[in-house]
Amino acid sequence: MGNEKTIKITGMSCAACAIRIEKGLSRINGVEKASVNLALETASIKYDPAAVDLSFISSVISNLGYGVIDKDEVEDDVRRLELKKLGIMVAASAALSLPLLLSMIGMMLSAGPHFLHDPWFQLVLATPVQFIIGYRFYRNAYHGLRSGSPGMDLLVAVGTTAAYFLSLYNGIIRPWLSGTSGGIYFEASSAVITLVLLGKYLEAVSKGRTSEAVKKLAGLRPGTAAVVVDGMEVSVPVNMLKPGDEISVKPGESLPADGVIISGYSSVDEGMITGESMPADRGPGDGVTGGTVNLHGSFVFRAVKTGADTYLASVIRIVEEAQNSKSPVQRLADRLAGIFVPGVMIIAVLTFIAWILISGDLERAILGAVAVLVIACPCALGLATPTAMIAGMGRGAEIGILIKRAEALETASMIDMVVLDKTGTVTFGRPALTGIRTMGTDEKYLMFFAGIAEKRSEHPVGRAIYDKAASIAGEIPDPQSFIAVPGGGVDAFYEGKRILVGNRAFVADGGADPSLFEKDLAVLENDGKTSVVVCVDAEPIGILSVSDVIRDTSARAVEEIRRLGCEVVMITGDNERVAASVAKAIGINSFIAGVRPDKKAAEIRRMKAGGRKVAMVGDGINDAPALAEADLGIAIGTGTDIARETSDIIIVNGDPLEITDALRLSRRLFRKIRQNLFWAFIYNIVGIPFAALGLLSPVIAGAAMSMSSVSVVLNSLSIKGFKKKA
Repeated sequence: MGNEKTIKITGMSCAACAIRIEKGLSRINGVEKASVNLALETASIKYDPAAVDLSFISSVISNLGYGVIDKDEVEDDVRRLELKKLGIMVAASAALSLPLLLSMIGMMLSAGPHFLHDPWFQLVLATPVQFIIGYRFYRNAYHGLRSGSPGMDLLVAVGTTAAYFLSLYNGIIRPWLSGTSGGIYFEASSAVITLVLLGKYLEAVSKGRTSEAVKKLAGLRPGTAAVVVDGMEVSVPVNMLKPGDEISVKPGESLPADGVIISGYSSVDEGMITGESMPADRGPGDGVTGGTVNLHGSFVFRAVKTGADTYLASVIRIVEEAQNSKSPVQRLADRLAGIFVPGVMIIAVLTFIAWILISGDLERAILGAVAVLVIACPCALGLATPTAMIAGMGRGAEIGILIKRAEALETASMIDMVVLDKTGTVTFGRPALTGIRTMGTDEKYLMFFAGIAEKRSEHPVGRAIYDKAASIAGEIPDPQSFIAVPGGGVDAFYEGKRILVGNRAFVADGGADPSLFEKDLAVLENDGKTSVVVCVDAEPIGILSVSDVIRDTSARAVEEIRRLGCEVVMITGDNERVAASVAKAIGINSFIAGVRPDKKAAEIRRMKAGGRKVAMVGDGINDAPALAEADLGIAIGTGTDIARETSDIIIVNGDPLEITDALRLSRRLFRKIRQNLFWAFIYNIVGIPFAALGLLSPVIAGAAMSMSSVSVVLNSLSIKGFKKKA
């Protein structure tokens, strides 16, 4: 059985890089399987250590033109250093290119200082951009050619080099040889390199955040645990825990393992599992999960699953596997390059040979071949994606929609099913008092005593009751005594009166007659609400219902999503009754209830297997596996960092209505990229035959090349007019 190893790779710039590395690794004798993840910048390798060692595998990757560091090294430092270097290159390239662009504008307007138009001045500025800053394109183009998978880098290298050397010939060599000059295109080569690098920088900023999501998941587990040994608590590293250990947990602590409570009572925040805002009351015999948070009360539980077997560890694996199973979407320009670049090279060579045979004129043959290369220069192709992304992402940021990955644009254009998580997406994700039912008294009197009882409560339900009581009854005095009973309610005294606020069993144990409130409780609970009874001296005076509040825009969001041609499904870890109530309120006919995080991802897989293109919208840790598994992950920005980092698109302010804006913006942005690619190629398709036949001079070819770039930029800028529905 082979060993498995994950190594960190640096220097990947596009999907072609990942494919290139996979091909290279697959050719190694002894490597059974290799999978390269561009987003995580890792290679997962299964190999036979008897046939090949890691040092040889690393050398193969290095020979392909990429860097290798051990996965255990400090990846954040490496990423920051790479990002800093790329940022410096972008800034330097922009500074050197600006005078060249000003010269181009000045020539068009017949204005500007004379030195800007001087060929030697332009050569001094363009040369470092072309060969020092642009060296990465030559290096990657070389490795791409050598491995048989040319990509965007080859296009940039060929096109900018053609423009550079044509400018060098026309502006400096030709005047020296014949006393005449020609068109200069230094600004074209420099501007393309600058803008393509800027696009690479923006990609690098967001790339790798998915790995941070996994790190934060792992960070939910504490570093140590208090293991009970012979009645004494001993601090033990979490990785040393084993099934059967008895572990003590204090208020506010995270649970270090999965297990079963053997003594004590408490309320546990299980939002990372269920996504629900309500804490779960837990006591002896109840199961608990590692990574969840004990809110108040202490207990001891027996570990059942530890380390890699825990539920949290399984969630981490699901996220990693879902991310690795996503096939990287080849950028459109890279796919086209495989056909376009070799074709142009062949045409240029044939043009040169044909003119030599027909006319015997070497200069004419060179100019004809150069005209083909210039008209085919992928300047506009290099601009097509970056300019649209910059404009679209900028507009998205202005309206609160962050598009993290270019791949999301193509996916969003094909989405036909949107799956909404309930808690935190459709609802606000926090409990609020939503119903007051008095019994033989008035509302203010009821809320006054309820507020006194809950004033010292730390339970989210108690805080919701107290907040509402303070707004209705005004200033709430302190109770003279207060006892919180986990799983039951609160027992307080005020001016000789005993106040009980809690569930039916709790107040019944306190002497209240259940028959007086049973019918009212049943009505509220059928609506999926958490209800508590308020009693004063064992007499019920009212029932309060607490629930997660549906967002004001959820119903309209569902309607707007349908208008985009998408089916809407709600998914939740909550029970069937609550799910049905919420779904009915917002107009959703299809929902799936009682779903744990791992099952959410399985449900997404099932939908995808049915041929649907699925977008998942969520906000919690529990949604991370499903967000990663979906074709398109959309995170509500008011939720957890892990949900945001696992997603492809982020809705910053949490308004579900903006889901439609995100889909519309993504679709429009992808259309702009396709339009840009069309304009980038239409000049080539029309112009190459004229250039090859000698009917198009390099000057006119350069003008056509510039026009294609201008049209691409203007088309990209038009996305700034995108309007929100919300």
